[in-house]
Amino acid sequence: MRIPPPIPRALIRTTIELHGPAGAGWLDRLPTLLAESEERWSLEVGMPFPELSFNYVAPALRADGTAAVLKLTFPEDPGFRREAEALRLFDGQGAARLLELDPDRGAMLLERLEPGVPLTTVRDDDEATSIAAAVLRQLWRPVPPRHPFPAVSDWARGFDRLRRDFGGGTGPMPAALVEKAEALFADLLASQGESALLHGDLHHQNVLAARREPWLAIDPKGVVGEPAYDTGALLHNPTELLDAPRPGKVLERRVDLLSQELDLERARVRNWGIAQAVLAAYWGLEDGGRVWKEALVFAELLSDLEG
Repeated sequence: MRIPPPIPRALIRTTIELHGPAGAGWLDRLPTLLAESEERWSLEVGMPFPELSFNYVAPALRADGTAAVLKLTFPEDPGFRREAEALRLFDGQGAARLLELDPDRGAMLLERLEPGVPLTTVRDDDEATSIAAAVLRQLWRPVPPRHPFPAVSDWARGFDRLRRDFGGGTGPMPAALVEKAEALFADLLASQGESALLHGDLHHQNVLAARREPWLAIDPKGVVGEPAYDTGALLHNPTELLDAPRPGKVLERRVDLLSQELDLERARVRNWGIAQAVLAAYWGLEDGGRVWKEALVFAELLSDLEG
């Protein structure tokens, strides 16, 4: 009997923090789930990828030699089914293909993207931004009549939780930035254009080099909103940009390129970027116990740009 590979410590910690005893039970079952997936889909599964925090993800080979990726997720997490449905609807256009799905076990088998290096390996920022824009253009599609996806307005309720948790205040979050983000969300939501199914987390680590297409997306969240919203994650990632000599100028160029190449209003791209960065900083506090301070720096830099 094959000895199951070790479960990454960060995955253990995050799963227990988010799901408590139920998460601990899932971790105990993980070796069995892995073996069952191997048997059901005739797989040979390798060691898990490094730096896993939320899902167990490992390379696999199918019986016919096709390279794939096995992803195991806490099955009660609604994000698992949303990701699977988004991948099904994208149907390989702009994203990795969903090959197999076992919703009861929280298991999915995905197309393996090779060579699989992330967009961060493209050093020319203009080129990387154009690649990301091309991927987004392929992904966006009409919202189906029945779907499991939240709306952008649902995500904005994170600020309601922040206010509730801190008695109407903002706790460790800077009040001025929170107020600005709240006002921007209200204005942008009230004036949204036609909604589409969006990726929801399209940043440089979620765009990988592939053979079927030069670049494809992974890990969609699946959210409904206007397309300009989907540019936001590109404006507070990767954090290494903050070490560049003039990060504000790089962000300004990204805003210009994204609005031009995707035919979006520049002010909306910038403003969604600010609002999303502040919300992402709060999600860091909500999910990991600390404010994502780098996201707040991005919000400040974007705020300094002309609208």
